[in-house]
Amino acid sequence: MTLQEKIEQNIGKLIVLTLITVSIGGMVQIVPLFFQKSTTEPVENLKPYSALELAGRDIYIREGCANCHSQMIRPFRAETERYGHYSVAGEFVYDRPFLWGSKRTGPDLHRVGGRYTDDWHRAHLINPRDVVPESIMPSYPWLQDNMLDMADIEQRMKVLRTLGSPYSDEQIAAAPKALEGKSEMDAMITYLQSLGLSIKTQR
Repeated sequence: MTLQEKIEQNIGKLIVLTLITVSIGGMVQIVPLFFQKSTTEPVENLKPYSALELAGRDIYIREGCANCHSQMIRPFRAETERYGHYSVAGEFVYDRPFLWGSKRTGPDLHRVGGRYTDDWHRAHLINPRDVVPESIMPSYPWLQDNMLDMADIEQRMKVLRTLGSPYSDEQIAAAPKALEGKSEMDAMITYLQSLGLSIKTQR
């Protein structure tokens, strides 16, 4: 009986050796990424999310927008011609969690910042069919009426600072004031308008 046959007939050994093989393969692929500057350092114009953008991002996650919209443009001509410059790792250094996604019921949103006016986004979120007649996106009219909850914004920014976002004490202290009187709609639009602006592209 060969060594391979002995291993294949012993479930315990097979499981252990499989786990060892997968672990080594995973480390070989993952560990080098921690030492590549292109994956760990922010691109030149990248800034951490402002308090209002951060609140909008949380609402984006809460409403399940990432279930239908990706935020990662792949380096293929069909994608770059439609959406703009392909996404690079350095643009996501301050994203916790990442919202790359792979499901595109709706278009990719990584370069949507500045493409439409605030009024367009507002109309689109209240009733998407008013601006895109064929849209199957649900409406989000309650965002206009819900005011932002400012209670934990400072704590959230402090946690993000421990994870690498370079917030100053002044930015954190000013966060509640930045959200004062703002609706969830204001926050969502501000977040959408911030997406993909760190790399300037010609459209």
